[in-house]
Amino acid sequence: MRRVEKTTLLRQIFERITSDNKLFLDLENPLHQKYFEEIDYEAIAYEFSTLGLNLKMRSYVFLDEIQFVRTMPSIVKYLSDHYPIKFFLTGSASFYLKNVFSESLAGRKYLYELYPLDFEEFLTLKGESAKVPPDYITRESLYTHFQTQYKEYVEFGGFPGVAAKSSAPEKRDALNDIFSSYFNKEVLQLGDFRNNKIVRDLMLLLLERIGSRLDISKLSAELGISRLTLKEYLAFLEGTYFISLVRPYSRSRDVEIRGAPKFYACDSGLAMQIAKVEFGRVFENAIFHQLRAQGVALNYYRKKTGVEIDFLVTRDKKKEAYEVKLKGTERDQNTLDRLAQELSIEDASLISFHFASKAKAWYGFQV
Repeated sequence: MRRVEKTTLLRQIFERITSDNKLFLDLENPLHQKYFEEIDYEAIAYEFSTLGLNLKMRSYVFLDEIQFVRTMPSIVKYLSDHYPIKFFLTGSASFYLKNVFSESLAGRKYLYELYPLDFEEFLTLKGESAKVPPDYITRESLYTHFQTQYKEYVEFGGFPGVAAKSSAPEKRDALNDIFSSYFNKEVLQLGDFRNNKIVRDLMLLLLERIGSRLDISKLSAELGISRLTLKEYLAFLEGTYFISLVRPYSRSRDVEIRGAPKFYACDSGLAMQIAKVEFGRVFENAIFHQLRAQGVALNYYRKKTGVEIDFLVTRDKKKEAYEVKLKGTERDQNTLDRLAQELSIEDASLISFHFASKAKAWYGFQV
């Protein structure tokens, strides 16, 4: 996703390379893009040498935001084949990095995905510890210790540039800027859509309905576009990290693939600020990000009666169930336990935002 500090991370790696035979180029800069406009790739190698790179020995080339150079996969493949260059590449479009580069550099690449901060990283950025103080021995004292920071995390999200701001107005301005930047640089520059206003309206509709099931027929009718066009737009928004899809769990893989997925926004703060979403949905969105950050497989479960479990997690081949509530109750826990038992899931946890004295709930900061 844009604005998760890919460039900061790339520059940290660049500084840790002890060799002086290295090069860093930002491809959002038109002057740097110009180096890659040559049809003859040997001419690009020559440009590297004029910038101080010795191509006769191991060299390191760092390229930031490579999606702005469409021919980059073939350029990187050619130069990797003919010169001892190790490339470090970033981009904010997963469909481009995964699909195009998988063909040209199969078996020769490592792919990492960077998301907004989880809560532990959020605390670290603010100079605070995620460790539980030894004197906080009751659930209530633990809740009191973390809840103020966690409320800020849910309301304003995990973009590092937002978390680093000190006041709420500054955070809101930063979130508005992130939305504008995504629309201008991803949608307008990369999307190549016939009607960008419809894409914008779709983005706003999705932000308003985070945590809902994706109703293709209803959305296409509201926007006045075909189902096929809508699916293309959704694929782009997912491929550029604006939304994420969570598919329904079923013992039949075919049913799971056909079922309507639920969708979540790239950041809870963005949904809260741009679409003014009710807090319960934003809280669920934050829990989604915290679970995904753990590298687990995520699904949701829904019965024909409409009763559902928000998240089913597959961790080390075992399943865990999580139900998210603003204030969890014993009734919520009993319902979750019953549904989990039907699925033969032993580990079922109710996650509450508010203090739940009568329920054995977890809190968001414990996920």
